[in-house]
Amino acid sequence: MFLGEYQHSLDEKGRITIPAKFREEIGYKFVATKGLDNCIFLYPQDEWQLIEKKLRSLPFTRADVRSFVRFFFSGAAELDLDRQGRSVLPLNLREYAGIDRDVIIIGVGTRVEIWSTEKWTDYNENAQSSYEEIAENLVDLGI
Repeated sequence: MFLGEYQHSLDEKGRITIPAKFREEIGYKFVATKGLDNCIFLYPQDEWQLIEKKLRSLPFTRADVRSFVRFFFSGAAELDLDRQGRSVLPLNLREYAGIDRDVIIIGVGTRVEIWSTEKWTDYNENAQSSYEEIAENLVDLGI
C-alpha cells in the first residue's frame, strides 16, 4: 500500500526519483497516466491491468465512457525505473500536470500521485475546509 507525502524535484532530463518506500511495490516497470485533478497517476503493472480490465468492460456506446477511456489511455505510458530509482516523466504528462521542477509525490493506497508543488498546496488549502463535509458524505457510501 502506498502511503505518505514526499517532496522531490525533477532533474534537468525530466527525471523524477521515486521515494524508496514506493519502489518495491511500484516495480521496475509501471504505468503513468493523466490523473484527475491535474496530477499524474502511477500504477504498478498488476493494478493497471485491473483498471484496464474494468474500463474495457464498460459499454463503449456511452459517450461519457468513451471520453474517459480516451482521456485515461491516451495519456498513459509504460515507464521504467533506473538503478537509482529514477524515471523520466513524459513531457505530455508534465505539461498536463503543470510540473516544471518541484513536485509532491503522495501515496494513495493502490496508486501514487505526482503533483506540482503549487497545485498540491492549492488543492490542500481548498479541500481542508470541506473535509468534514466529505467525511459526512462518505458515511452514505458505508465508510
